[in-house]
Amino acid sequence: MILGGLALPGTARAGQANGRSEIVVLRNLSFIKIDDLEFGAMIPGGAASTVTVAPGGGRTTTGPVTLVGSASQPAQFGGRGAANQNLLLSINANSITLTRAGGTQTMIVDTFTVSSTPVTNLTTVPTLYRISSSTGIFQFGLGARLRVGANQAPGNYTGTFRLTLIYQ
Repeated sequence: MILGGLALPGTARAGQANGRSEIVVLRNLSFIKIDDLEFGAMIPGGAASTVTVAPGGGRTTTGPVTLVGSASQPAQFGGRGAANQNLLLSINANSITLTRAGGTQTMIVDTFTVSSTPVTNLTTVPTLYRISSSTGIFQFGLGARLRVGANQAPGNYTGTFRLTLIYQ
């Protein structure tokens, strides 16, 4: 009996690909950003308008602005303290300026709100926030109002804000 092998061009080969997995392990008295605040896409109108993202999700408008798609989200933050621990939470400015990439046009973001019961306005004056989970792990959403100018120039607008959290 004769056994032999024949290798033909174009035969299947095994391949490998790398994937990525990620997790954040929180330690006591930690505070992290989970997601950015996204107002989504819109078409401005001929008069000033607003777009508001609620801290629990969802968008509303005033004025002649038209929302496009559904890709909006509140910012999400989380951390770990102790059950029933009080925190002081504040933002670095009561309004921030978003600037158009490659341009000088701006829009203002103000009226920041935190998902709590009830929803609470967040300002530069520290607000009391209480960790209600028995594990001390907490997460909250942050919404805000965007002021859209009449015939606002198209483009991507970005800006930054900073939250400060003080464990009590």
